[in-house]
Amino acid sequence: MKLVENEFIKFMEKFDENPFRIILEDGEHLIGDGEPAFTVKINKIPKMMDMLTSTSITLGEAYMNGDIEIEGDLYTALNMFLGQMGKFSTDTKKLKNIIFTSKSKANQKKEVSSHYDIGNDFYKMWLDETMSYSCGYFKNENDTLYQAQCNKVDRILEKLNLSDGMTLCDIGCGWGFLLIEAAKKYNIKGVGITLSKEQKAKFEQRIKEENLSDRLEVKLLDYRDLPKQHMEFDRVVSVGMIEHVGRGNYEEFMQCVKSVLKQGGVFVLHFISALKEYPGDAWVKKYIFPGGVIPSLREIMQIAGELRFYTVDVESLRRHYNKTLLCWNENFQQHRVEVVEMFDEKFARMWELYLCACAATFMNGIIDLHQIVFTNDVNNELPMTRWY
Repeated sequence: MKLVENEFIKFMEKFDENPFRIILEDGEHLIGDGEPAFTVKINKIPKMMDMLTSTSITLGEAYMNGDIEIEGDLYTALNMFLGQMGKFSTDTKKLKNIIFTSKSKANQKKEVSSHYDIGNDFYKMWLDETMSYSCGYFKNENDTLYQAQCNKVDRILEKLNLSDGMTLCDIGCGWGFLLIEAAKKYNIKGVGITLSKEQKAKFEQRIKEENLSDRLEVKLLDYRDLPKQHMEFDRVVSVGMIEHVGRGNYEEFMQCVKSVLKQGGVFVLHFISALKEYPGDAWVKKYIFPGGVIPSLREIMQIAGELRFYTVDVESLRRHYNKTLLCWNENFQQHRVEVVEMFDEKFARMWELYLCACAATFMNGIIDLHQIVFTNDVNNELPMTRWY
């Protein structure tokens, strides 16, 4: 047992940028120099072979199972620890079935459904009233989550430069709030596409409630089937969807957008991004977003240029997503008992770990959030000032 403890402590000693305390059966161990910023209690020591195969999966599962406990605030601990994710071990050969999944239509529909079809009642507990499951925009320090999500949608609609009677396609429309706001405020006609049956059902309900059946529709449709629909739009928007497309399919995604966007039309792409290309975190891919891959900003920009998408504006909302996730976690904690009743304790621990870990990775710059405004070829009709 002593050997196992020593191996574990030795492995953890490389994560010493912020000092922390580890409590084991044989006593306490301090990692790093100085006053410990947080404390980790180990109820069951993870196997070293597992740690070397995937540090992320092993520590994540240990937390989910209660083998590891964090004393104090989970986000604070993760914010200090996850800045060192570059030191994690990942054996991509052993994990290839998790990290490199099929990009076929059938498999991607299954992967998307596994996350978004958990149930509208679950998401309703911790999202805001708009049911927006993407980064908000906090104009003011005291904005509520609801205000931030309304701000975000208003900002995107302004960037689209909409006018009365235009047509708008939302690729990955979620529960439909953006299209509903666009129809009400700009009198546009819109089509939303999603792979989630739960989202489609809720969106259709909202369309009826808002009396917008003559202006909006939602389709259960893969983005790759857009060109076959023989539709053409003045504007296209996609919020938090390209992360599900998979590396190798980004160009096809952008080509599909181009095929339905009028010449000179505006396309706003809102997506989680990264500085460099990497396959993604193994734990997140196993438990939260199977098949999810975060594009780098540069690969999207390169593809855009090849397809004659002109870049009008690029904006980073990284810290806004950190705050959005912390708001979601606060809501989640308020409904945690209900989540455990709906699922179980392991599920609740998995989701709070996901929300806090994502907030920490945004704060540490491991991932970013970008909104890009493109035009399909040259557009000389848009206002010349940035904030039109």
